[in-house]
Amino acid sequence: MQTWHLYLLRCGDGTLYCGIAVDVAARLKQHEAGKGAKYTRGRGPLELVYEEACGGRSEALMRERFVKGLTRDAKLRMIQGPHGR
Repeated sequence: MQTWHLYLLRCGDGTLYCGIAVDVAARLKQHEAGKGAKYTRGRGPLELVYEEACGGRSEALMRERFVKGLTRDAKLRMIQGPHGR
């Protein structure tokens, strides 16, 4: 079973993007090349500011849904925690 990860990117305009991936480094490269999510296109430079292992894909999707529902302030507090960069 592959381990999926939740990650947060800080975009060049200061916004935060939340996603999931098995290989976060490879996914970040896709975002930077303009082949990731539509949201991140044209919002560079992108910085990985948070990453956490979630287990399987379904757990990662549930965690992503939860995090996307948080306020910006709550997401910023997550970044300050042990999984932030």
